Amino acid sequence: METLNGKNVLLVGATGGIGAAVAKLLASSGAKLFLTGRNTEKLVQVATACGVPIERTFTLDISQPQAVTEMRDKYFEQMPSVDILINTAGIGIIKSMETLSEEDFMKSLHFNLYGPFLLMKAFLPAMKETKKGLIINIPGVLGKVPMAGAAAYSASKYGLVGMMQSIREELKRTEIRITNLFLGGVDSPFWDTIDLKVQRDKMVQSEEAAKTIWFLCQQPNSGVVSEMVLQPFNHQAI
Repeated sequence: METLNGKNVLLVGATGGIGAAVAKLLASSGAKLFLTGRNTEKLVQVATACGVPIERTFTLDISQPQAVTEMRDKYFEQMPSVDILINTAGIGIIKSMETLSEEDFMKSLHFNLYGPFLLMKAFLPAMKETKKGLIINIPGVLGKVPMAGAAAYSASKYGLVGMMQSIREELKRTEIRITNLFLGGVDSPFWDTIDLKVQRDKMVQSEEAAKTIWFLCQQPNSGVVSEMVLQPFNHQAI
């Protein structure tokens, strides 16, 4: 296991249930964090709890190119390099095809696929200069196994998996590693706005999902965990 002490980490989506828990774990391990999130108030709360200076935060809509560019510029004003990039941002729209609108579909693609694309365009060049780094995305189980009502969500997450696998092929002559984490059924605010009957008490807890990401950040330099699946024992889809 590699130490996280002194590592420069960009955590996108730090205001979500999983992201906030990850931030606390990484901060307690000595990582130097730069945090982003859509909600400024929550972002300040997470940063304060983790001892991260406000100048190392950025309120970000990941689907907006100019915002990602501005965040990248601010990041490199504060941080000399990016050792680990963790993307926990995204949205979940679960609707049947009869109720799924074009706006729903495009919003899913913008936040879950186009946003990660913008992150890669913004930060891969710096990683390529040093020829090292770790990128962690969370396609979720629905990026491997579709579910009724998840046409838009699965489309965006399958696309994310394909994009990252293709990028991995481009990086074979470097030590830049890519990990896709397939989480399924995590009890987080993700479900607060989804009109679907689910047993949240039987889901994986956000803190446990965060520990998985924290573990993946400590992968040995001699290898890579290209994929990991974590899902509730009673709700296995894979």
